[in-house]
Amino acid sequence: MTPSERTDDQEIRLTIQRLARRIRSMQSDETVTEGQRSVLFALSNKGALTLSALSQHERVTPPSMNRTINALVRAGLVTRVGAEDDGRKVSIDLSAAGRTFIAETKRKRDAWFTKQLASLTPAQRSMVDEATTILRGIADS
Repeated sequence: MTPSERTDDQEIRLTIQRLARRIRSMQSDETVTEGQRSVLFALSNKGALTLSALSQHERVTPPSMNRTINALVRAGLVTRVGAEDDGRKVSIDLSAAGRTFIAETKRKRDAWFTKQLASLTPAQRSMVDEATTILRGIADS
């Protein structure tokens, strides 16, 4: 691999990272941290989870996850739900406000991205569509 090819590879990676950061930065409540937002999206995608399962999913320690959950509970974005068959087992789930946060954040992200794509020429849009298939394959590898 030549130095020029490495630079091109790095440029592609850095561009994808910048785009992902730009999209992630759009959310309905600017006071929610990146870690908190990640937990909210995990709960939205997977449903209610235990603190342990969330810790594993987010790759953080249980005490760190507990602090994140406490902040989200105080903000009214998640609730703790006790299991009916075992009072010691507690799951974390999105509250109505948490579901609204997720829906509004997705709406903002989709609107911004759709606007960006609409500004492309038909040829550019076709290239993006083709690149999407290739990038999906890389992401799924």
